Amino acid sequence: MGIFGKSFSQKVQEAIAALGGSIPGVRGLKATADGKVVTLEGEADTMEAKGRVMTEFNKIVNTENTINRIRVKEAPAAKTVPPLTPAPPKPDEMTAYVVQSGDTLSALAQRFYGKASLYPKIFEANRDILNNPDLIKVGQTLKIPK
Repeated sequence: MGIFGKSFSQKVQEAIAALGGSIPGVRGLKATADGKVVTLEGEADTMEAKGRVMTEFNKIVNTENTINRIRVKEAPAAKTVPPLTPAPPKPDEMTAYVVQSGDTLSALAQRFYGKASLYPKIFEANRDILNNPDLIKVGQTLKIPK
């Protein structure tokens, strides 16, 4: 102990000892001091725990700068979510139709499904040959899902 109380390094180590067990999800907490600059190291379960260590440490010890090198434990890999686009219908669930003059996808939906508003179903099944539901050509063979 110095003439004026505890040394800066002693204050840092005491703060680390106090914080080590008081913040859940933090392990192996240690600090090194270089002058009045402190580097914190260890492992935390979450970013919140990492930030809390730094906040609480800075309440206890007045530093010129605190460097937070606490590693955040990697989260488990996220499960792959399948795309929301429906699987293309199987060939046996389709009818082939050759576009005639005056046909529209709405008219075909009305004819095959009884509702003109179901035209997107035909459009989606034919995305490989159609870019726009309003632009179908005479002679094109369209797949009509059942």
